[in-house]
Amino acid sequence: MAEPAKTLDGWYCYHDFRTINWAEWKQLSETERDSILNEFLELAKQWDDTQAKFEGSHGLYSILGQKADLMILWLRPTMDELIELENEFNKTRLAAFTTPTYSYVSVVELSNYLPSDKDPEQDPEIQARLKPILPKWKYVCFYPMDKRRDGDDNWYMLSMEERSTMMRSHGMIGRTYAGKVRQIISGSVGFDDWEWGVTLFAHDVLQFKKLIYEMRFDEVSARYGDFGTFYVGQTMDESDIKPYFSIAE
Repeated sequence: MAEPAKTLDGWYCYHDFRTINWAEWKQLSETERDSILNEFLELAKQWDDTQAKFEGSHGLYSILGQKADLMILWLRPTMDELIELENEFNKTRLAAFTTPTYSYVSVVELSNYLPSDKDPEQDPEIQARLKPILPKWKYVCFYPMDKRRDGDDNWYMLSMEERSTMMRSHGMIGRTYAGKVRQIISGSVGFDDWEWGVTLFAHDVLQFKKLIYEMRFDEVSARYGDFGTFYVGQTMDESDIKPYFSIAE
């Protein structure tokens, strides 16, 4: 049996994707729409307060394409809190005008493929990676992925030394995009249908394409990587919510 990688686990993550029923939303009066959005903004204010205390983070994103209109991303210390957040949002009047299209449950993780002599509990850089405050960079990209288990291309049959060597090479590509792309890797084995979720942030949306394309040629991805559906969109501030939902009369 090959040696399993050990992980440091941080905040739990929930990616919630929704479409909006624009036909029904348009039937409401401007006063009704404004009241519904004010209710949602009050809820978002509670999320802001939690983030200000470094007890979690959140982001709201406008997704491009027909897979979804919105993505809400929550990070919290416990999965119980994510269950409460989802339930609380589902009870809002705004949620009644949305339809869930996809979701992803995971936990932020760091593996020992890239060893460190630092104490993870005391090192602020490691703690910031395990408990990240979501950046307000303009664009977001999310996709799930697996390591392949197919005949001779079985990641889980490789030795720790082989996997560590390949992951070091893989990580070197990512480092060349420092300052251009930020990433959060979250593990989902036992939580969802894929093994990892990858959430990327950038100021220039083209950097997603460049990074992921370059990594396709690395052996970790080319031989052992399987990828799910990609979602891409823009980061929204609370000030963007009312303009996004506004209807020309």
